[in-house]
Amino acid sequence: MQSLQLRQRDYLLRISRAMTSRQDLPSLLRLILNSAAEMVGGEVGLLVLRQADGRLIPQAIFGLSSAKAAGLAARLMELPPLVAGAGSSRSLPELSLPLVSAAAGVPLRQVVQLPLRIEDEQLGAIYVFRSGGLAFGANERQVLQSFADQAAIAVRNLRLYEQAMAEKQRLNAIIENSANGVMILTPDRRVQVMNRSLAGMTGWAAEEAQGEPCWKVLPLENTDGQNLCAADGSLGDLPDDGSLYVEGDVIRPGGSRLTLGVTYTPLFDDGGQLRNIIVNVVDITRFREAEEMKSTFVSVISHELKTPVSLIKGYASTLRRPDASWKPETVRDGLGVIEDEADRLNGLIDNLLDASRIQAGVFRLDLNEVNIERLARRAVDGFRLQTEAHQFTLDFPAALPAVLADEARIRQVIDNLISNAIKYSPDGGVIRIGAWHDSHGITVYIADEGIGIPPAEQSRLFESFYRVDSGMRRQTKGAGLGLYLSKAIVEAHNGQIWVRSAPGQGSTFFFTLPEIVQEQLQPVREL
Repeated sequence: MQSLQLRQRDYLLRISRAMTSRQDLPSLLRLILNSAAEMVGGEVGLLVLRQADGRLIPQAIFGLSSAKAAGLAARLMELPPLVAGAGSSRSLPELSLPLVSAAAGVPLRQVVQLPLRIEDEQLGAIYVFRSGGLAFGANERQVLQSFADQAAIAVRNLRLYEQAMAEKQRLNAIIENSANGVMILTPDRRVQVMNRSLAGMTGWAAEEAQGEPCWKVLPLENTDGQNLCAADGSLGDLPDDGSLYVEGDVIRPGGSRLTLGVTYTPLFDDGGQLRNIIVNVVDITRFREAEEMKSTFVSVISHELKTPVSLIKGYASTLRRPDASWKPETVRDGLGVIEDEADRLNGLIDNLLDASRIQAGVFRLDLNEVNIERLARRAVDGFRLQTEAHQFTLDFPAALPAVLADEARIRQVIDNLISNAIKYSPDGGVIRIGAWHDSHGITVYIADEGIGIPPAEQSRLFESFYRVDSGMRRQTKGAGLGLYLSKAIVEAHNGQIWVRSAPGQGSTFFFTLPEIVQEQLQPVREL
């Protein structure tokens, strides 16, 4: 008896060491089964685990081939199941031994069945068979059950580990594929995890950001709120149950600016110590731009509407004074101003209506055959009467093909571009209008010798209500809709529009239109 206990202790010690050093469950279960069989002189052993569908799948085999082990497991499935809460081990019914022996191919006379059970959960069983000798005694069953308990603990631990790893992988996938930026910080505010979205916002690679202070990875400027990632800031009082929010700007590599909304959520352990800070980052640039556009719209439109209305009212009130007798020339001049301002007001209203039609998707084109050179010459003839400081030159090749276009809309584009060329070359100079024909269609250009446009401003030129930030903006009239509408009109014609410019060197605007194809001629087209 003492020898059996010493051997049991040695085997269990070996298994315990293996459980702490191995993460390979199959080899650990084989060690447990082999040790159990050797302890009691078993000739055949089988360790099976119960699957979710109830099947018994061999996980460790002793004294059998894999094929015979599978057949034996199938035969065991036909036997009465183990009952949760029953004794630690029991023998199979005697009538089942011939069936099991046939499946194993070995004449077996003694068998013990040991359940693998944790609390009320039935994980599987160990079977040990002998071909002769006495029946398994109570001491042997007790010894063998200790091995079954070790196997049950190993299986349960591995499943818990697999569940934890699966949950970790699921969490990592959620973080990595989140549309919002996510960052996990250590208590000293160094980056532990950063996802792909935040890497795209900041320009940092996730691997390079690990271990860096968050103020370096997420350097917010113009902040509004409590910024935990401020370079000279401290944690201060963190909310026990809640978050902190801050908005600020980030300058990305290349000079582009993003406005971000950042939520800091501290995580504490059971002792109240800070474990991590979860940082959720949302790109709110469009929302901020929408707010700025709304403010700009109110400011620009109120100013652009107020000016002509004030002039119209002022001249009309002056001309109708009953105590004054005006000369015909004065009346004509006053009525001329009223007419000009009314035209300006009408043009602004038309532009606003066109902008709303574009946004609503109901911008219509009346497509016909258009001679671009003739259209440009008519536009230049009109502008020559409005300025004496500018000279106009036209450069159109002979036999320039016609285009399929809405003549009134393309005239609107040309007028907008020539008008801008005049506005932004206050010292005069030459304004060149021309075109060329190539495989891409017809390309039209309008070039001036004016103040030019800074590179940083050029990407936003075609946005609605956007006007170049310069001293001339306060001196020139306009709501910032001309280039926005021009772009929409050109793109509705399946063309493109762009600009080349440098400060102090003038600007050249280009737009393309497809060459007319007679079979594609359609009277009306919607944007």
